[in-house]
Formats: sequence, C-alpha cells, structure tokens
Amino acid sequence: MSGTNRVVVTGLGAVTPVGNDAKEYWASLKAGRHGFGPITHFDASRYKVRIAGEVKNFDPALHIEKKDIKRMDLFCQYAVSAAAMAYGDSGLNGGNIVDRLRFGVIISAGIGGMKTIEEQTVRVMEKGPDRINPLYIPMAIGNMGAGNVAIKFGAKGVCMDIVTACSSSANAVGEAFRYIKHGYMDIVMAGGAEASITPTTVAGFTALTTLMVTDDADRASIPFDKDRGGFVVGEGAGILVLENLEHALARGAAIYCEVAGYGATCDAYHMTAPDPNAACAAEAMRQAMREAGAAPDRIGYINAHGTSTPLNDPTETKAIKLALGDSARSVSISSTKSMTGHTLGAAGAIEAIACAMAIKDGFVPPTIGLQNEDPECDLDYTKGAGRARDIEYALSNSNGFGGHNAVLCFKKY
Repeated sequence: MSGTNRVVVTGLGAVTPVGNDAKEYWASLKAGRHGFGPITHFDASRYKVRIAGEVKNFDPALHIEKKDIKRMDLFCQYAVSAAAMAYGDSGLNGGNIVDRLRFGVIISAGIGGMKTIEEQTVRVMEKGPDRINPLYIPMAIGNMGAGNVAIKFGAKGVCMDIVTACSSSANAVGEAFRYIKHGYMDIVMAGGAEASITPTTVAGFTALTTLMVTDDADRASIPFDKDRGGFVVGEGAGILVLENLEHALARGAAIYCEVAGYGATCDAYHMTAPDPNAACAAEAMRQAMREAGAAPDRIGYINAHGTSTPLNDPTETKAIKLALGDSARSVSISSTKSMTGHTLGAAGAIEAIACAMAIKDGFVPPTIGLQNEDPECDLDYTKGAGRARDIEYALSNSNGFGGHNAVLCFKKY
C-alpha cells in the first residue's frame, strides 16, 4: 500500500442528451450541437418550462438483461449502461482483474429514482398501499446505481453513492482518485447518473426560479451571456474507469489522461446561492492544482460549472480569477452545459469525460449560445466555436446546492 500511486483514466462511458456513448458525446461537443427540445417524458403543457435536455433513442437492452431492466429506475439504467461502455472501453475482463476486493464502484445520484418515487406515490394514493411495486425501495434509492454496477461486474471493493447535489459525481471521481492514490483500490468505476426530467422535479426547480423560461431551444442554456435566466434540466450518466498506473500498464491498457488533483470545500453560506465572495470555490481549485503540482499558468482548460444562472456565472468567474490570478486571462474556459443542459448529479462526471477528451484530442469545446457579453463575465469562454489547443492540465469545476464545491484536475499522460 502506497500513498503516492499515480491514477489514470482507462475507460469512458456516457449516456447524454447529445450522444449515447462517449465518442458520440464528444463529437457533439466538438461540433457545438445542443440536445435541447420540448419535454416528451411527461405532458408539460401546463408548465412555464417546457424545454429540457432529454436522452434520445436510449435502448437499455443493449447493456442490461430484460428482466433486470424492469427492476431499475431510469437513472439506474443510465448508470449501468454507461458503466458497461466504460468497462468495455477500458479493455477490462474477468481475467485481468487480479483482486476483486480491490475493484470498487463510486457512482452518485443527486436525486435518485425520482420517476419511480412519483409513479409509486400516485399509485398508492389512487389505488391503496397494497398496489405498490414490491421493488419500490430498491428502485428509488440513489445508491442502487453503484450497487447494480458492482453486482454486474463483480466489484467487491468500496461501493458508495456520494450525494452532494450538483457536485455529487465530481466528488465521486475525486474520492475514487484518492482511494487509488492512497493504495486502497486498484480500479474504481466512478461517476454519476440522473433521470430527473419528471413532473415534480421540473415543477420544483421552476418554483425555485432556477430554470430558464423560454421556448427557444437555441437560447435556453446560455452560460456567461448577460441574457441568461437559468439552467436547462438534463439527464444521463457519465462513468470513468480510474486505475492505478502500474496496474493499467501491466495489462497494456490504453490511457486517456491522468487524474492528478482534487479539491473539495463548502461555502457554508446559503442553501442555494453561491457565496458572492467566491473564496471557497477558488480554494477548491487551488487545492486541486496544489495536489497536481500544477502552477496556474499550466492550466490550459477549465470546464466551468457554468449553469447559465444569474448568480453562478459571475461568481465562478470571480473564483477563477482568485484561483489563477493573472493566468485567468489566458486559460480557455467553456461550459458544456450550453449543449447538455445541467444533468444534476451526473454533471461532474459527464464534464470530467469532456476534460479527458479535451486533453487527449488537444481541443477545447465551445460555449454555444453565448452571444451578448456580460461585463461581469469577462474571461475567455470559447464563445461560439471550439478550437485546437495543447492542454497539459485541465480543471473541471462543480458546485452544488448546500455550498458544495468540487474540482478535479486532469493531466496529459
């Protein structure tokens, strides 16, 4: 057991509003294609918000046995499907996992089985308690993304669901990194999943005034634009296979990038609003850079939390300036939520995949929809179109209700 193991990314799997595998997802980001349209998961005709980032043409049967599909909420189907793709992408099979007690799973959900909770609540209210689905509880609870993935792949090490709202899956990847770095695990499948485009979730976020009210899909998610008015709710899953470098090299694995640092803080300020002084958000970035040994001038790309809400975007801009100093002016920044929407508990992992691909391809994806500059958001947000850039280090920022800040630092391998 060592405290200095290097940790690498050897597999990626994604189910997103802009692609149902990591390759298609990344191609959409590079091309600047968004995945927004009218809500089809339920009748939203009476809602102020009728636009969302739904997953399209998803077929769980590609990765999950038919009998098991019926036992899983949609968020769990997304998690298991993305995990199956990441597992396959990593080249893992039963023969080259030496010790299954050192193979872990940390997969988060910010909310969990919301679709199941809503449907079964209505059923009990209308038809009585005896009519509830016997599997209601294991379908609803958020840890079953991790649990079902562990069952499917025989992962007998650490198995957790970290819930920190919209920072959940960034924390999952960060904690998985630490489990391997400090010698407790050899491999961890890490990430998050969410399927919360449901009647009460959309109604709840609308009542909280955090969603953009518009029927123009092209102007629905516009991070850092002065006309922004809220986020677009999205859904999906992102799973990364993190691995001890020595273990990966011993089995001849292909490597996307290295996970080099992780920072986590709390604003301890407000239930939903970020602290306007941005000090703790900046400190999480500094922690990730310090652990990675990355000076601010070596950060080439930041995947911003960039929710398109009035408070988040200028506060995050301030945090980047505090953390990077003069180098904030030269770093390339983008919010891929301009294309995926905000996938809540899955966001950190889906955006971590974007960072891994950005480093591997030497390309910064754009912030689409950004048209009207906000004087409070005055950094380089890769407006309109992506561009080639050699990236040594990339940061992925996540912030969640409750004041949670999580930052991942990735390094070119």
